[in-house]
Amino acid sequence: MSNSMFSKDGTAQGVAKQRLIESLADPDKRIINDPYADRFVMGASLIKLMGHKVSVWLTDKFAPGFHEHLISRTRFVDDLVSQSAVHGIEQYVILGAGYDLRAYRLDLPASMKIFEVDQAEVQARKRNKLPQDLPNKDNVVYVDVDFMHQSLSEQLLAAGVDQNKSTLFTLEGASQYISKQALASTINEIATLTQDSRAVFFFSYVDSRLNDKPEECFGQGYPKAAKRADTIMRLSAKVGEPWVSLYSAQEVEALLLESGFSLKENKSLADLNDLYFKPVGRALSEEHILKIEHFVIAES
Repeated sequence: MSNSMFSKDGTAQGVAKQRLIESLADPDKRIINDPYADRFVMGASLIKLMGHKVSVWLTDKFAPGFHEHLISRTRFVDDLVSQSAVHGIEQYVILGAGYDLRAYRLDLPASMKIFEVDQAEVQARKRNKLPQDLPNKDNVVYVDVDFMHQSLSEQLLAAGVDQNKSTLFTLEGASQYISKQALASTINEIATLTQDSRAVFFFSYVDSRLNDKPEECFGQGYPKAAKRADTIMRLSAKVGEPWVSLYSAQEVEALLLESGFSLKENKSLADLNDLYFKPVGRALSEEHILKIEHFVIAES
């Protein structure tokens, strides 16, 4: 399995940038809050100076709704993690953790042990940027994995993951960067590791229609949909992280079933617009909706 599952600085910083921008919104209007995101973003001071509205406007120049797309994904996973804790999930494994800061910014119980998995250099860079007085930091275990030479399940067990405890796994914003074989292998390893307990698995995937029917991955009337799709993929490749694997909904469900997981939810910004943005007066119009990426929850 390739190390490319795990984080390079480019996209990790890009997602942190959108979390920072959202955190600048008025408290009664924002969808998520990340008090640590600015530590991981170049030019954070300038973004703070511009504020939320101007920063979102600039992001819309690149792709309308792109900010809301990433923030809806963040909030969707936030809600899953929080609800899992309430429902008694005992362990939380963050695959390709990168600059994920949920362990510190969400109010999680001490009973939920958290394991952050990534390459050693990414983990070190992250820890160097974080403040010393973090909440919940004693409950977080950093798991360094070199997938060229190490087994995910072996490293998790060595780090203290208990096979008999219920576990939530998340793989956010990564499946497009790895081979389909690598994703299938990861899901199978998770299934084998948790065969005697309950497992909840979240991952996101890019819609395969983006290649041949890009207009179907955007809302009705989205400006220059095909061109925007090409730009998004081209810029990702330019920073060294090309999208190599896209999926259909049917393909994803079959992939999960092969390892004994049943699909529970499959959402996109089109579904989450009413849930998150409408209640705070920020509902997106149809021509600002991205449906390029889907957010999946499965259970074993």
